[in-house]
Amino acid sequence: MPSLRVQRIIAFAVILSQAGISVTGAIVRVTSSGLGCPTWPQCFPGSFTPSTVSEVPVIHQAVEFGNRMLTFAVTLCAALVVIAVVRARRRYEVKVYAWLMPGGTVLQAILGGITVRTGLLWWTVSVHLLVSMLMVWLSVLLYAKIGEPDDGIETVRVPRPLQWLTGFSAIALSATLIAGTLVTGAGPHAGDKSIEKPVARLQVEIVTLVHLHAEMVVAYLALLIGLACGLAAIGMNKAIRTRLIVVIVLVCSQGLVGLVQYFTNVPAALVAVHVGGAAACTAATAALWAAMRTRESVTSVVAQPVTQNA
Repeated sequence: MPSLRVQRIIAFAVILSQAGISVTGAIVRVTSSGLGCPTWPQCFPGSFTPSTVSEVPVIHQAVEFGNRMLTFAVTLCAALVVIAVVRARRRYEVKVYAWLMPGGTVLQAILGGITVRTGLLWWTVSVHLLVSMLMVWLSVLLYAKIGEPDDGIETVRVPRPLQWLTGFSAIALSATLIAGTLVTGAGPHAGDKSIEKPVARLQVEIVTLVHLHAEMVVAYLALLIGLACGLAAIGMNKAIRTRLIVVIVLVCSQGLVGLVQYFTNVPAALVAVHVGGAAACTAATAALWAAMRTRESVTSVVAQPVTQNA
């Protein structure tokens, strides 16, 4: 039977794999390797691996094929976490979150196929990335649920108004991510530079979308600051305080990266950094959300009474 430590290690690997594949997907896009493997599920007609084709540079084939291979790591981690929690006979809630991992991986594979077969249409790329962020969120919640005792008591750590405020910050994060994908859809990194079949872009002025994205970031950060003030007023435990600080630092860092991108004409390297930062912000916000309501052992609840005005 897998120990709790083993389960948590596997769950952490799930988080890394889900976040990692979103970054490699960004690398595929900024290197114009999106059609390095022009078919799906095969790389080229009649071959699941790259082939010597003069029309497609080897580097583009390698980048896209490498990203596809990372899917196997994601799948392996998803399968292992399901096996671990089932063999450990964890509670139903944990098993549900675990099964969402392979389910989401299958969904992402289908979306990836649609993205390739539609010639990297901007909205398919956007949906693909947004689902990746959703998987990062769910994988963090899975990690948190695994660490809680199955026979524990559900414990509310903050008053309901602040729980709602945390939820609104998650909504603001979602709006920020969506606006960010719109910027990408109208931006210079289409994922392929074919002259014969140029990738269709979002026909909206990119500056307008950048301003929308920036406003969403400001709203997200404002909600986090409001949450910090509310929690400081009533007192918060170390776990919540640490997670809140991490989220705010990450959001500010993302804003700085965005500013540099704007004033340097969106260099390719910073796009990958920005996507990695988005995954980090998503993971940190999910961890903060999970810390608001936890399952604690009976002895822990008795020793450390918490606010229950929810």
